[in-house]
Amino acid sequence: MRTYAGHTSAAASNALYRRNLAKGQTGLSVAFDLPTQTGYDPDHALARGEVGKVGVPVSHIGDMRALFDQIPLSQMNTSMTINATAMWLLALYQVVAEEQAEAAGEDPAAAVRALAGTTQNDIIKEYLSRGTYVFPPGPSLRLITDMVAYTVADIPKWNPTNICSYHLQEAGATPVQEIAYAMSTAIAVLDAVRDSGQVPAERFGEVVGRISFFVNAGVRFVEEMCKMRAFVQLWDELTRERYGVQDPKQRRFRYGVQVNSLGLTEAQPENNVQRIVLEMLAVTLSKDARARAVQLPAWNEALGLPRPWDQQWSLRMQQVLAFESDLLEYDDLFAGSRVVEAKVAELVEAARAEIDRVQQLGGAVAAVESGYMKSALVASHALRRQRIEAGEDVVVGVNRFETTEPNPLTADLDTAIQTIDHDVEAKAAEAVRRWREERDADEAGRRRVEEALDRLRDDARSGTNLMPASLECARAGVTTGEWAGTLREVFGEYRAPTGVSGSVGVTGEAAAADSELGRVRERVRATGDELGERLRILVAKPGLDGHSNGAEQVAVRARDAGFEVVYQGIRLTPEQIVAAAVAEDVHLVGISILSGSHMELVPEILRGLREAGAGDVPVVVGGIIPDSDARALRQQGVAAIFTPKDFGLTQIMGEMVDEIRRSRGLSTPSGAETIPA
Repeated sequence: MRTYAGHTSAAASNALYRRNLAKGQTGLSVAFDLPTQTGYDPDHALARGEVGKVGVPVSHIGDMRALFDQIPLSQMNTSMTINATAMWLLALYQVVAEEQAEAAGEDPAAAVRALAGTTQNDIIKEYLSRGTYVFPPGPSLRLITDMVAYTVADIPKWNPTNICSYHLQEAGATPVQEIAYAMSTAIAVLDAVRDSGQVPAERFGEVVGRISFFVNAGVRFVEEMCKMRAFVQLWDELTRERYGVQDPKQRRFRYGVQVNSLGLTEAQPENNVQRIVLEMLAVTLSKDARARAVQLPAWNEALGLPRPWDQQWSLRMQQVLAFESDLLEYDDLFAGSRVVEAKVAELVEAARAEIDRVQQLGGAVAAVESGYMKSALVASHALRRQRIEAGEDVVVGVNRFETTEPNPLTADLDTAIQTIDHDVEAKAAEAVRRWREERDADEAGRRRVEEALDRLRDDARSGTNLMPASLECARAGVTTGEWAGTLREVFGEYRAPTGVSGSVGVTGEAAAADSELGRVRERVRATGDELGERLRILVAKPGLDGHSNGAEQVAVRARDAGFEVVYQGIRLTPEQIVAAAVAEDVHLVGISILSGSHMELVPEILRGLREAGAGDVPVVVGGIIPDSDARALRQQGVAAIFTPKDFGLTQIMGEMVDEIRRSRGLSTPSGAETIPA
């Protein structure tokens, strides 16, 4: 039983972990901030606005010590949601475990062998959804391979990679796509480990036995439960037939789950409680396909960062199910069900076909590099959005049953979510600078850092397993930014396909001339005629926030509405966004931010546009933005704010036309629909 947690600093997160453990949580699930996930120290320019926002910053071994102070790692089960820098965080974790054992007078090697937990370490889905990749797919797969080989030999209870389909569903994946792309990723990892020669053939079953999965469970809980039974069947089949694993225990499909956050609503957020419960049932009802670990979001995550009380509520949901209900006392409830068996067979057949399609393209890595999987997910997400906007998919409180009594839970929105101290980033930046200065003030310490980084660089070039060099970097006091920066020198960086240009948008009646989209398209055309040029908008994602699903859907719908769309993908600096807006001579800039860095980055973009002589270009912002922040941004010049409650993308397109017309001194056409800013 877990809650996904971490914020502000290592000390603050440690206090939160110890409180949660005292309340009955049975494992830890660590959220790292975006600079840590993408290999930057808090004082790096790209870390601006992101430090401590969506997780805890861990810059060096000192931070890892503080994070797990008074938490004995050899007795803990820890899940770390970390991917591109997973090897580095595991190295820090191991070294802290060794230090704890030494301080207790115990054998450090035994403590390491006792470590139990998981590093997510699934880079494929980062190129498709979350966006916290650093290196190209090839070197990234090598890092995973090295970790698998190392942990099988030295940390046998550790899950070195956790194939994560959770974010695929968040990016729009259907159940079939979620199964197929997760299995394709597993094939890529297992083939790479097998072909590396680092694990003897007779021990390959141990590799398979340490592979775990992390899935998503949506509110269509019968379909989601059948999806899990399909996963179990396909994994057993794949590991037996492709890899020859004979031990049924090693072929067991072991998975944890985070229930769906995509479906959490800002409107009537109290409805999220029953959604979370139904989604938890999807992965617990069927004993033959039951999750090994469950972590639940909080009811208010569509509003902002949950408070400790909100996390406690989600933990109590699990405890009521486990200890008050009788669900866990019975054998599988669905064995022999014709309905379930038929649905599972349908999912298995379709997933096999999609797996075969990916393999024909050259496997998961090739399907990432070609943009195939990304385009497929963007298209699926666009169709889902279309069904919601058309009312075909009902979302209670959003597109039906919208009337509501006043909600006491959100009566004061500014206190309904956790807030982060504004000086967190400055403190973290100063702390990491002080760490480097004090470390390097000692000649022997400075030389050890240099030698550790030289070894890391050389091993990266030679093909040697990188885990030993990373452990030496951890012991030497190397920082996260230094470790990742050294590997960037050797491996280079990467920009994944956006999936926007090749994806379908709205179709059929929704695109007809007399539809809402048709009317908006006509307004886009007419406004362009008045201005003598086609309307152009820039859709931009500043900072390290890689959750690009919303930005991609805006870009696709804007293209369908007749705009010329400039979308350059994730991880842009404010300066790059301003330069693109000026170079492309756009009529509007749309900023998408989900990480909470809007109060730092949006004002920089506004200031940059004014300094570049483009201060009259309207800027609209979308994301999870509390009301108080939205008011402040409007006062600074933002034309409109869109949050998760604004689910109608076509209406948003109409508002963008209005903002362009206002900025150019054009009257609003009679009868045009507008949305108040």
